[in-house]
Amino acid sequence: MSEFSNALSVSASALRAQATRLRHVSENISNADTPGYRRKSVAFETVRGPNDTDLVSVGRVRLDQSSLERVFDPSHPLADDSGHYDGSNVDLMIEIADAREAQRSYEANLKMFDQSRQMSAGLMALLRK
Repeated sequence: MSEFSNALSVSASALRAQATRLRHVSENISNADTPGYRRKSVAFETVRGPNDTDLVSVGRVRLDQSSLERVFDPSHPLADDSGHYDGSNVDLMIEIADAREAQRSYEANLKMFDQSRQMSAGLMALLRK
């Protein structure tokens, strides 16, 4: 029975990790037009869980250090003497692709969680007979 709980723990940790990733992607999308905003990304790490199970954990949030877009708008309050200011380094195409990938991974882990739960319930039903 512990194999079923291990499978549930692994998929639950992956669900939490993908949910965190989606949260950061949505923050990036919502701040795409914020001057000086740097894109956030998360890395996943493996941590040892109960029963020596490898679980997924979210590592540190990293800020993208690529250069910020220079925007020309002399009427903007942050514009310098040349009429430019620093925009954000968020690329909406990358964010949409990341969101889609995180969504698919979330769905796959949810399916794994449901399959483990169904197999566990099936085993319990067999043991009751």
